[in-house]
Amino acid sequence: MSRKEELSRQAARLFAAKGYHGTSIGDLAESLGVQKGSLYAHIEGKEDLLYETMRGGAAAFHGALDSVPDDAPPAEKIRLALRAHLRVVSEQLEVATVFVQEWKYLEGERLEEVVAERRRYEERIRELFREGRDMGQLRADLDVNAAALLFLSAANWAYTWLAAGAGTDVLADRFYALFLDGIRGYSTPS
Repeated sequence: MSRKEELSRQAARLFAAKGYHGTSIGDLAESLGVQKGSLYAHIEGKEDLLYETMRGGAAAFHGALDSVPDDAPPAEKIRLALRAHLRVVSEQLEVATVFVQEWKYLEGERLEEVVAERRRYEERIRELFREGRDMGQLRADLDVNAAALLFLSAANWAYTWLAAGAGTDVLADRFYALFLDGIRGYSTPS
């Protein structure tokens, strides 16, 4: 692993644990066992590391969604997308934490780029629900915006309680069952 890659990995770890503003260049240097000044051979400033982490997070989430087969039935695509999303959170917990929490501290074009990537991902999730609705696999009156918001809220929040490296497929399938089948039982009212 190159020094730059190690710096990026340590930055993601510290940003996830302490937040972007709670992490100083001194913290980053200490985590690598180097002097602060030597970090500037690799970066212009701390925001470079946040931006790299955000780009890595966007690539991981989009890449996971790319793994969902285009020819799968729409409802199955939603299940596989949920599995893929939770897998990214589990396998890249620190990057996912920073991606969900710290993006707002970027500035200018970097912020615009990351916001655009986040919106593109959200639209891809909305499209899964839209396709399911339009193909008759989901209810005809489905509000795809609300469905995508619920999906992303549940999946994104996993960084707060999911253990790093935890298996997520069974959990994703349970979420999927609750999400698509609902929580209302079929019991008769008493």
